[in-house]
Amino acid sequence: MHPTFRKLMATAVIGMTLGAGSAQAQKEMNDPFREPALAALRGKTIAYLPISIGFDLAQAWGGVIKQEADRYGMKFISQDPNWSTDAMAQGMTSLIAQKPDVIVTQNPDLQSLARLLKQANAAGIHVIQMNMQGSVQTDAFVGPDFIALGQQVANMMVKACGKGTNTSHKISIVQGVVTGGVSYYQVQGIKKVLAENPELKLVSSQAADWDATKARAITETVLQQNPDLCGVIDVWDGQAAGTGAAIVQAGKKGKVYFVTSGGGAQSTCDRLNDGIFSAVVNYDAVGMGRDAFTAISALLQTKAKAGTLKFQLYSPTRVLTKSEVKDGTCFDPTVYAKLLR
Repeated sequence: MHPTFRKLMATAVIGMTLGAGSAQAQKEMNDPFREPALAALRGKTIAYLPISIGFDLAQAWGGVIKQEADRYGMKFISQDPNWSTDAMAQGMTSLIAQKPDVIVTQNPDLQSLARLLKQANAAGIHVIQMNMQGSVQTDAFVGPDFIALGQQVANMMVKACGKGTNTSHKISIVQGVVTGGVSYYQVQGIKKVLAENPELKLVSSQAADWDATKARAITETVLQQNPDLCGVIDVWDGQAAGTGAAIVQAGKKGKVYFVTSGGGAQSTCDRLNDGIFSAVVNYDAVGMGRDAFTAISALLQTKAKAGTLKFQLYSPTRVLTKSEVKDGTCFDPTVYAKLLR
Protein backbone atom coordinates (compact mmCIF):
# COMPACT_ATOMS: atom_id res chain seq x y z
CA MET A 1 0.00 0.00 0.00
CA HIS A 2 1.32 3.41 -0.94
CA PRO A 3 2.50 5.34 2.13
CA THR A 4 0.38 8.36 1.24
CA PHE A 5 -2.76 6.21 0.92
CA ARG A 6 -1.98 4.52 4.21
CA LYS A 7 -1.74 7.93 5.89
CA LEU A 8 -5.08 9.04 4.42
CA MET A 9 -6.76 5.86 5.65
CA ALA A 10 -5.39 6.34 9.14
CA THR A 11 -6.64 9.92 9.20
CA ALA A 12 -10.12 8.80 8.09
CA VAL A 13 -10.29 6.15 10.82
CA ILE A 14 -9.26 8.69 13.45
CA GLY A 15 -11.89 11.09 12.13
CA MET A 16 -14.61 8.44 12.28
CA THR A 17 -13.58 7.53 15.81
CA LEU A 18 -13.64 11.17 16.93
CA GLY A 19 -16.98 11.70 15.21
CA ALA A 20 -18.51 8.72 16.99
CA GLY A 21 -17.08 9.95 20.28
CA SER A 22 -18.46 13.44 19.67
CA ALA A 23 -21.92 12.02 18.92
CA GLN A 24 -21.78 9.94 22.10
CA ALA A 25 -20.65 12.96 24.12
CA GLN A 26 -23.48 15.05 22.67
CA LYS A 27 -25.97 12.33 23.60
CA GLU A 28 -24.63 12.21 27.13
CA MET A 29 -24.77 16.01 27.45
CA ASN A 30 -28.54 16.08 26.88
CA ASP A 31 -30.38 16.85 30.15
CA PRO A 32 -31.94 13.52 31.19
CA PHE A 33 -34.22 15.24 33.72
CA ARG A 34 -35.81 17.82 31.42
CA GLU A 35 -38.22 15.63 29.48
CA PRO A 36 -39.73 13.92 32.53
CA ALA A 37 -40.33 17.35 34.05
CA LEU A 38 -41.93 18.72 30.89
CA ALA A 39 -44.00 15.54 30.43
CA ALA A 40 -45.44 15.97 33.94
CA LEU A 41 -46.87 19.35 32.88
CA ARG A 42 -47.73 18.84 29.23
CA GLY A 43 -51.46 18.50 28.56
CA LYS A 44 -52.49 19.15 32.16
CA THR A 45 -55.36 21.56 32.95
CA ILE A 46 -55.21 24.46 35.39
CA ALA A 47 -58.53 26.01 36.47
CA TYR A 48 -58.50 29.55 37.88
CA LEU A 49 -61.22 30.78 40.26
CA PRO A 50 -60.41 34.01 42.11
CA ILE A 51 -63.12 36.06 43.83
CA SER A 52 -63.07 38.28 40.75
CA ILE A 53 -60.87 38.47 37.68
CA GLY A 54 -61.44 42.19 37.33
CA PHE A 55 -58.99 43.52 39.93
CA ASP A 56 -55.23 43.94 40.01
CA LEU A 57 -54.20 41.03 42.24
CA ALA A 58 -56.23 38.44 40.33
CA GLN A 59 -55.04 39.82 37.00
CA ALA A 60 -51.39 39.52 38.02
CA TRP A 61 -51.73 36.00 39.46
CA GLY A 62 -53.81 34.68 36.59
CA GLY A 63 -51.79 36.42 33.90
CA VAL A 64 -48.52 34.92 35.09
CA ILE A 65 -50.00 31.43 35.58
CA LYS A 66 -51.63 31.45 32.13
CA GLN A 67 -48.43 32.67 30.47
CA GLU A 68 -46.46 29.82 32.01
CA ALA A 69 -49.22 27.29 31.28
CA ASP A 70 -49.09 28.27 27.60
CA ARG A 71 -45.29 27.95 27.62
CA TYR A 72 -45.43 24.36 28.86
CA GLY A 73 -48.31 23.08 26.75
CA MET A 74 -50.92 23.17 29.49
CA LYS A 75 -54.58 24.15 29.29
CA PHE A 76 -55.79 27.15 31.31
CA ILE A 77 -59.48 27.75 32.05
CA SER A 78 -61.03 30.39 34.30
CA GLN A 79 -64.28 31.55 35.85
CA ASP A 80 -65.18 35.00 37.14
CA PRO A 81 -67.61 35.03 40.12
CA ASN A 82 -67.40 38.85 40.16
CA TRP A 83 -67.30 39.11 43.99
CA SER A 84 -70.28 36.80 44.52
CA THR A 85 -69.71 34.09 47.14
CA ASP A 86 -72.63 32.06 45.79
CA ALA A 87 -71.20 32.23 42.28
CA MET A 88 -67.83 31.11 43.65
CA ALA A 89 -69.37 28.07 45.30
CA GLN A 90 -71.23 27.22 42.09
CA GLY A 91 -68.05 27.70 40.09
CA MET A 92 -66.07 25.42 42.39
CA THR A 93 -68.78 22.74 42.17
CA SER A 94 -68.68 22.97 38.38
CA LEU A 95 -64.88 22.74 38.28
CA ILE A 96 -64.82 19.68 40.53
CA ALA A 97 -67.16 17.97 38.04
CA GLN A 98 -64.82 18.91 35.17
CA LYS A 99 -61.84 17.39 37.04
CA PRO A 100 -58.96 19.68 36.05
CA ASP A 101 -55.55 18.67 37.36
CA VAL A 102 -55.17 21.81 39.46
CA ILE A 103 -57.54 24.47 40.81
CA VAL A 104 -56.09 27.84 41.80
CA THR A 105 -58.61 29.71 43.93
CA GLN A 106 -59.03 32.56 46.41
CA ASN A 107 -61.37 32.09 49.35
CA PRO A 108 -63.98 34.82 49.88
CA ASP A 109 -63.87 34.00 53.60
CA LEU A 110 -62.67 31.30 55.98
CA GLN A 111 -65.63 28.90 55.64
CA SER A 112 -67.62 29.28 52.41
CA LEU A 113 -65.48 26.96 50.27
CA ALA A 114 -64.18 24.68 53.04
CA ARG A 115 -66.34 21.66 52.16
CA LEU A 116 -65.74 22.11 48.43
CA LEU A 117 -61.97 22.38 48.86
CA LYS A 118 -62.03 19.02 50.64
CA GLN A 119 -64.17 17.59 47.84
CA ALA A 120 -61.71 18.81 45.20
CA ASN A 121 -58.78 17.12 46.93
CA ALA A 122 -60.83 13.94 47.43
CA ALA A 123 -61.56 13.96 43.69
CA GLY A 124 -57.82 13.93 42.96
CA ILE A 125 -57.55 17.63 42.12
CA HIS A 126 -54.64 19.64 43.51
CA VAL A 127 -55.84 22.91 45.09
CA ILE A 128 -53.75 26.04 45.55
CA GLN A 129 -55.23 28.84 47.65
CA MET A 130 -54.09 32.37 46.81
CA ASN A 131 -53.82 35.19 49.34
CA MET A 132 -57.07 34.41 51.19
CA GLN A 133 -56.57 31.21 53.11
CA GLY A 134 -59.63 29.26 54.22
CA SER A 135 -60.10 27.10 57.30
CA VAL A 136 -59.09 23.98 55.34
CA GLN A 137 -55.47 23.38 54.32
CA THR A 138 -55.09 22.09 50.78
CA ASP A 139 -51.97 21.28 48.76
CA ALA A 140 -50.57 24.81 48.93
CA PHE A 141 -51.20 28.33 50.12
CA VAL A 142 -49.46 31.18 48.31
CA GLY A 143 -49.61 34.60 49.94
CA PRO A 144 -48.26 36.71 52.78
CA ASP A 145 -48.09 35.64 56.38
CA PHE A 146 -50.88 38.03 57.27
CA ILE A 147 -50.45 37.73 61.03
CA ALA A 148 -46.83 38.86 60.63
CA LEU A 149 -47.93 41.54 58.18
CA GLY A 150 -50.47 42.83 60.70
CA GLN A 151 -47.73 43.05 63.31
CA GLN A 152 -45.54 44.85 60.79
CA VAL A 153 -48.07 47.58 59.96
CA ALA A 154 -49.03 47.97 63.63
CA ASN A 155 -45.39 48.47 64.60
CA MET A 156 -45.14 51.13 61.91
CA MET A 157 -48.14 52.79 63.55
CA VAL A 158 -46.43 52.59 66.97
CA LYS A 159 -43.50 54.59 65.58
CA ALA A 160 -45.79 57.20 64.05
CA CYS A 161 -48.43 57.53 66.78
CA GLY A 162 -47.25 55.65 69.85
CA LYS A 163 -45.44 56.43 73.05
CA GLY A 164 -43.04 59.34 72.80
CA THR A 165 -44.82 60.98 69.84
CA ASN A 166 -46.50 64.35 70.20
CA THR A 167 -49.84 63.06 68.93
CA SER A 168 -53.29 62.09 70.16
CA HIS A 169 -52.21 58.41 69.83
CA LYS A 170 -55.62 57.78 68.24
CA ILE A 171 -55.77 55.28 65.40
CA SER A 172 -58.44 53.50 63.39
CA ILE A 173 -58.56 50.24 61.43
CA VAL A 174 -60.55 49.73 58.23
CA GLN A 175 -61.12 45.99 57.86
CA GLY A 176 -62.22 44.14 54.73
CA VAL A 177 -64.63 41.24 55.03
CA VAL A 178 -64.25 40.41 58.73
CA THR A 179 -63.97 36.65 58.07
CA GLY A 180 -61.79 37.05 54.96
CA GLY A 181 -58.27 35.72 55.47
CA VAL A 182 -56.52 38.98 54.50
CA SER A 183 -58.51 40.91 57.08
CA TYR A 184 -59.03 38.30 59.79
CA TYR A 185 -55.41 37.25 60.17
CA GLN A 186 -54.02 40.73 59.65
CA VAL A 187 -56.22 42.12 62.44
CA GLN A 188 -54.99 39.31 64.71
CA GLY A 189 -51.44 40.54 64.17
CA ILE A 190 -52.43 44.16 64.72
CA LYS A 191 -54.17 43.30 68.00
CA LYS A 192 -51.04 41.57 69.31
CA VAL A 193 -49.06 44.77 68.88
CA LEU A 194 -51.83 46.98 70.29
CA ALA A 195 -51.93 44.81 73.41
CA GLU A 196 -48.23 45.51 73.90
CA ASN A 197 -48.65 49.24 73.29
CA PRO A 198 -51.68 50.37 75.32
CA GLU A 199 -50.93 54.04 74.72
CA LEU A 200 -52.36 53.61 71.21
CA LYS A 201 -56.08 54.37 71.33
CA LEU A 202 -58.15 52.38 68.85
CA VAL A 203 -61.16 54.62 68.19
CA SER A 204 -62.65 52.57 65.32
CA SER A 205 -62.30 49.12 63.76
CA GLN A 206 -65.00 48.59 61.12
CA ALA A 207 -65.48 46.40 58.07
CA ALA A 208 -65.68 47.93 54.59
CA ASP A 209 -66.16 44.53 52.87
CA TRP A 210 -63.49 45.31 50.21
CA ASP A 211 -65.63 48.24 49.06
CA ALA A 212 -63.81 51.57 48.59
CA THR A 213 -67.09 53.49 48.91
CA LYS A 214 -67.79 51.94 52.31
CA ALA A 215 -64.20 52.58 53.39
CA ARG A 216 -64.59 56.23 52.50
CA ALA A 217 -67.85 56.59 54.44
CA ILE A 218 -66.38 54.87 57.51
CA THR A 219 -63.29 57.08 57.51
CA GLU A 220 -65.27 60.29 56.92
CA THR A 221 -67.28 59.56 60.07
CA VAL A 222 -64.20 58.62 62.10
CA LEU A 223 -62.45 61.86 61.12
CA GLN A 224 -65.51 63.93 61.97
CA GLN A 225 -65.65 62.35 65.40
CA ASN A 226 -61.88 62.41 65.88
CA PRO A 227 -60.38 65.42 64.10
CA ASP A 228 -57.10 64.76 65.96
CA LEU A 229 -56.81 61.20 64.60
CA CYS A 230 -53.15 60.25 64.26
CA GLY A 231 -53.22 57.21 62.03
CA VAL A 232 -55.23 54.77 59.91
CA ILE A 233 -54.54 51.17 58.92
CA ASP A 234 -56.51 49.85 55.95
CA VAL A 235 -56.02 46.12 55.39
CA TRP A 236 -56.02 46.28 51.56
CA ASP A 237 -54.91 49.00 49.17
CA GLY A 238 -57.84 48.39 46.81
CA GLN A 239 -60.43 49.58 49.31
CA ALA A 240 -57.88 52.01 50.80
CA ALA A 241 -58.49 54.22 47.79
CA GLY A 242 -61.76 55.21 49.49
CA THR A 243 -60.10 55.64 52.87
CA GLY A 244 -57.52 57.90 51.27
CA ALA A 245 -60.21 59.95 49.53
CA ALA A 246 -61.83 60.64 52.92
CA ILE A 247 -58.49 61.73 54.39
CA VAL A 248 -57.88 64.09 51.47
CA GLN A 249 -61.41 65.50 51.66
CA ALA A 250 -60.95 66.24 55.36
CA GLY A 251 -57.76 68.19 54.61
CA LYS A 252 -55.67 65.62 56.48
CA LYS A 253 -53.38 64.41 53.69
CA GLY A 254 -49.88 64.18 55.12
CA LYS A 255 -51.21 64.86 58.62
CA VAL A 256 -52.78 61.44 59.26
CA TYR A 257 -50.29 58.57 59.04
CA PHE A 258 -51.94 56.18 56.59
CA VAL A 259 -50.56 52.68 55.99
CA THR A 260 -52.00 49.85 53.92
CA SER A 261 -50.86 46.73 52.08
CA GLY A 262 -51.32 45.15 48.67
CA GLY A 263 -49.75 43.51 45.64
CA GLY A 264 -47.95 46.54 44.24
CA ALA A 265 -50.16 47.70 41.37
CA GLN A 266 -49.39 51.03 39.69
CA SER A 267 -52.32 52.74 41.44
CA THR A 268 -50.52 52.13 44.73
CA CYS A 269 -47.35 53.84 43.53
CA ASP A 270 -49.49 56.72 42.23
CA ARG A 271 -51.07 57.23 45.66
CA LEU A 272 -47.67 57.10 47.33
CA ASN A 273 -46.40 59.72 44.90
CA ASP A 274 -49.47 61.86 45.56
CA GLY A 275 -48.85 61.69 49.31
CA ILE A 276 -52.17 59.94 50.01
CA PHE A 277 -50.57 56.73 51.29
CA SER A 278 -47.81 57.25 53.86
CA ALA A 279 -46.50 53.70 53.41
CA VAL A 280 -47.55 50.44 51.77
CA VAL A 281 -46.44 46.90 52.58
CA ASN A 282 -46.08 45.38 49.13
CA TYR A 283 -46.36 41.59 48.82
CA ASP A 284 -45.72 41.49 45.05
CA ALA A 285 -48.68 40.00 43.19
CA VAL A 286 -46.58 39.20 40.12
CA GLY A 287 -44.14 37.23 42.28
CA MET A 288 -47.09 35.41 43.84
CA GLY A 289 -48.20 34.32 40.36
CA ARG A 290 -44.73 32.93 39.73
CA ASP A 291 -44.78 31.14 43.10
CA ALA A 292 -48.19 29.66 42.35
CA PHE A 293 -46.93 28.21 39.08
CA THR A 294 -43.85 26.88 40.87
CA ALA A 295 -46.17 25.12 43.32
CA ILE A 296 -48.19 23.69 40.42
CA SER A 297 -45.04 22.44 38.70
CA ALA A 298 -43.71 20.84 41.89
CA LEU A 299 -47.01 19.13 42.72
CA LEU A 300 -47.41 17.67 39.25
CA GLN A 301 -43.81 16.47 39.04
CA THR A 302 -43.93 14.70 42.41
CA LYS A 303 -47.02 12.80 41.26
CA ALA A 304 -48.19 12.88 44.88
CA LYS A 305 -51.85 12.23 45.58
CA ALA A 306 -53.87 15.45 45.80
CA GLY A 307 -54.03 16.80 49.33
CA THR A 308 -51.13 14.75 50.68
CA LEU A 309 -48.44 17.43 50.35
CA LYS A 310 -49.54 20.48 52.32
CA PHE A 311 -47.30 23.52 52.41
CA GLN A 312 -47.33 27.30 52.83
CA LEU A 313 -45.41 29.57 50.44
CA TYR A 314 -45.26 32.89 52.28
CA SER A 315 -44.66 35.90 50.04
CA PRO A 316 -41.84 38.29 50.91
CA THR A 317 -42.93 41.82 51.77
CA ARG A 318 -41.34 45.18 51.06
CA VAL A 319 -42.26 48.50 52.64
CA LEU A 320 -42.76 51.23 50.06
CA THR A 321 -42.80 54.95 50.75
CA LYS A 322 -42.73 57.82 48.29
CA SER A 323 -38.91 57.85 48.28
CA GLU A 324 -38.80 54.19 47.14
CA VAL A 325 -41.08 54.68 44.14
CA LYS A 326 -39.24 54.57 40.82
CA ASP A 327 -40.20 53.63 37.28
CA GLY A 328 -41.10 49.95 37.34
CA THR A 329 -41.53 49.72 41.12
CA CYS A 330 -45.20 48.85 40.64
CA PHE A 331 -46.79 46.69 37.95
CA ASP A 332 -49.36 47.61 35.31
CA PRO A 333 -52.42 45.35 35.77
CA THR A 334 -53.56 45.89 32.17
CA VAL A 335 -50.50 43.99 30.92
CA TYR A 336 -51.59 40.90 32.87
CA ALA A 337 -55.28 41.38 32.12
CA LYS A 338 -54.44 41.06 28.42
CA LEU A 339 -52.76 37.71 29.07
CA LEU A 340 -56.04 36.40 30.51
CA ARG A 341 -58.08 37.16 27.39
